Amino acid sequence: MGRSNVGKSSLINALTGQKGLAFTSNTPGRTQTINFYRVDGTMYFVDLPGYGYARVPKSFALEWKNLIDQYLQERETLKLSCVILDTRRGWMDKDLDLKRWLEHHGRPYLVIATKIDKLNQSELQHGLRAIRQEGVEPLPFSAVNGRGVRELWQAISTTLHPR
Repeated sequence: MGRSNVGKSSLINALTGQKGLAFTSNTPGRTQTINFYRVDGTMYFVDLPGYGYARVPKSFALEWKNLIDQYLQERETLKLSCVILDTRRGWMDKDLDLKRWLEHHGRPYLVIATKIDKLNQSELQHGLRAIRQEGVEPLPFSAVNGRGVRELWQAISTTLHPR
């Protein structure tokens, strides 16, 4: 879950190794439905519409918000949420609202810091530090060069199958 154009669909494609599985676009708001992707026959990745900027009527944006709220509240099989942040932008109010909601409802989540390939080392460290200020350890991730794919799979496995 995350704002529009933070790389949610690209993350799914990188994790599955299937470049065109989840539709991607440079235009915010292209994912307009909840999309389910069965992975390895054992789990589903779910691609949700982004929140925030999208060139859609306010009524659509409200419908998306209600759809996502209902999904999060009623989906008993939801085992893990990924809060996806563009490392260059960090936390925004709606991201923090989502984080607080997940914590309040006891829902496990990971914070994924995407688009790290667009930053030099200094900018990357600054972006990760800013994300850590909210008390979470982000997983740096790039769908372009694959950095973080193995670490994210490990974090998913650890969360779903604790020892």
